[in-house]
Amino acid sequence: MFQRRTLIALSAMGSAAGIAAPSILRAQATWPDRPIRLIVPWAPGGSTDTIARLFQPRLAAVLGQPVVIENRGGASGAIGAAEAARAPADGSTWMFQYDNEGPNQTLMRLTYRTLDAFAPVSLVATGPLAMVCHASTPFRTFRDVVEAAKREPDRYNYATSGAGGLAHIATTLLQQQNGFKLTHVPYRGGGPAVTAAVANEVPLFMTNVVIVSQHIRAGTLRPLGVTTRTESRHVPGAPSFAQQGFGDFEAPTWWAMFGRAGTPQPILDRMHAALTQVLREPEVKARIEEQGCDIQASDPETCRRFVANEIERWGQVIRDNNIRADS
Repeated sequence: MFQRRTLIALSAMGSAAGIAAPSILRAQATWPDRPIRLIVPWAPGGSTDTIARLFQPRLAAVLGQPVVIENRGGASGAIGAAEAARAPADGSTWMFQYDNEGPNQTLMRLTYRTLDAFAPVSLVATGPLAMVCHASTPFRTFRDVVEAAKREPDRYNYATSGAGGLAHIATTLLQQQNGFKLTHVPYRGGGPAVTAAVANEVPLFMTNVVIVSQHIRAGTLRPLGVTTRTESRHVPGAPSFAQQGFGDFEAPTWWAMFGRAGTPQPILDRMHAALTQVLREPEVKARIEEQGCDIQASDPETCRRFVANEIERWGQVIRDNNIRADS
């Protein structure tokens, strides 16, 4: 009796699958058949938003559907990421995320785990973080900042795009390893932070180069050091922290595209192919790279390995140094 019931159940499941399969295949074959929602977990004006809007029009053209950017800022990118993690895995919603996703996994109590909730599509770009100061300050190198901070601990403020992000963690690590103290002023994204830095509301700003490149060129903000191992072509004349005597310090920034885990593979493949095509177009590539980063346009597995390594690497730094989101 058990075997007969099992066979009947399996037969029914097979029939249902047979009915559903053509509709699933049709959905995959016709994707995208509606506007695409692209969640950017940051406020308008930040680097993630800036880069997304540079490739958005061409991505929409290649896919044949509008790509609608939805800014969901807050909690160092975690609020928007949590929203994306709740989206259906049908290719209707995607996420373009920033490097904070790495340390967030250790610092925050999240409702999702990045590599369980999301399917990496591409490591889009990488670049340096830079410590910049307002042109009115006396600092010329980061060594000047360290010496001033040692004389007067906690007097000097530095801004970042949010508590717990890579810029915050990197600066905290620099302080802990070199015996000086700055006061952290977190903002709700890079857009508000760069506005404050340009207005000289805060004298120092640790950030990716994308949102400050035009202000560096204009002379409003002065670069004091970069987090790549050596000098970056995107910030000529600014030595790396390692070159200024801060050990082998390195903390590159990155941006990546994710789909929901469970999205049908043909849809993930189509998005990857379209995004790669767009990022390699000379005009798009040049416009993004002139902001201060390097296009990677990686395959999904390279992106997965990179993000996994960033989560582990910065998680270890956070644990070893007892770094907190409010430090």
